[in-house]
Amino acid sequence: MPRLLVATTNRGKVAEYGSLLAGLDIELITLDQADISQEAREDYNTFAENARSKAEFYAGLSGLLTLADDSGLEVDALGGEPGVRSSRYAGDNASDSDRVNFLLDKLKAVPLEKRQARFKCVIAIAAPGGYLKMASGECEGMIALEPRGLNGFGYDPVFYLPQYGKTIAEITTELKNEISHRGRAAVKARAILADLLPK
Repeated sequence: MPRLLVATTNRGKVAEYGSLLAGLDIELITLDQADISQEAREDYNTFAENARSKAEFYAGLSGLLTLADDSGLEVDALGGEPGVRSSRYAGDNASDSDRVNFLLDKLKAVPLEKRQARFKCVIAIAAPGGYLKMASGECEGMIALEPRGLNGFGYDPVFYLPQYGKTIAEITTELKNEISHRGRAAVKARAILADLLPK
């Protein structure tokens, strides 16, 4: 069975991709399983540049077809922050709850109706030798006044979906995979991978 390196150490993200790519005749392996500890450059200004950098770096290092993504949260009231710095917004060693609290503190004077935000995800699929394809997805919502829900990770507990009256951390995994930024990008990535697999 062909192998696909999922270039992340984030266990929540790996689990999501396991669900999103289920049914493809491909074995997902992580950086840890491939015994890769080197870190790709991901200090670019866009999600696309970071995703491409990681996919090409790890494909070259491993010799494997590689999927990498870069994703994050953009909050209109903060001028698009945290953006590409979403995972490092509250400092390099901050926990998910640290990041959520840091974000809420920055927004404490902003009323709910002015807390428009979106999650963005760009997926890059690279193979040794120069092959590269990209896919992207977005999910629109608001930043809640306080965290709610236990399903999910990162900023999910404060990303409120008005149409459902819930945060992403309160909806089912199945619905999240359908409507999330990563879910929408993964539908496109899945089609790219299906074309690459032996028929």
